[in-house]
Amino acid sequence: MGLKDFCRNRWKVVVVTAIVTLVVSFGTFRMEKVFSSTKFCVSCHSMSYPQQELKESTHFGSLGVNPECEDCHLPPNFIQRVESHVFDGVRGVIGEFNKDLKTKEGFDKHRPEYAHNARVNLRKWDSSPCRVCHKNVKPSSEDAERKHRKMQTEGLTCIDCHQNLVHEEVPEEDIVKGMKEGKIVSKEE
Repeated sequence: MGLKDFCRNRWKVVVVTAIVTLVVSFGTFRMEKVFSSTKFCVSCHSMSYPQQELKESTHFGSLGVNPECEDCHLPPNFIQRVESHVFDGVRGVIGEFNKDLKTKEGFDKHRPEYAHNARVNLRKWDSSPCRVCHKNVKPSSEDAERKHRKMQTEGLTCIDCHQNLVHEEVPEEDIVKGMKEGKIVSKEE
């Protein structure tokens, strides 16, 4: 039996499968957009603190645009974005219920953990969200140029050096070592 005969004999199955596939695909794309929006992110009160910090940072408006949560906290690759929503989103929702995040003080108690999770994600994504805006980076000094060359030869990425750029500062980490050890490892001075 050829493909033509299969489709002719089972046309209802083929049509229903096509419609379901279209609906699921459209729904996935639409829901990813909804879950990626800053409006959705700050629907949890605790995310209003980092949003305010973003608005006060040099990243806000510096390139003629105002970044949204997704611009830095989600990779440009669609499949990785969906994966991030599933794993990080679920972890975030559970945290909203298990932790006292009603006040900034309560949020700040967990800030190192949140920063660590964001840094690890950026490391896993080779800092791809950074590279969307920061293409052809030109270091501002000889020292920075040396460090960028070192970064390229040692397999490092933007987040390994550029931490605490937007949100309130937390101790910097040795992300590579921390990922190997499965814990937060402070950066040695």
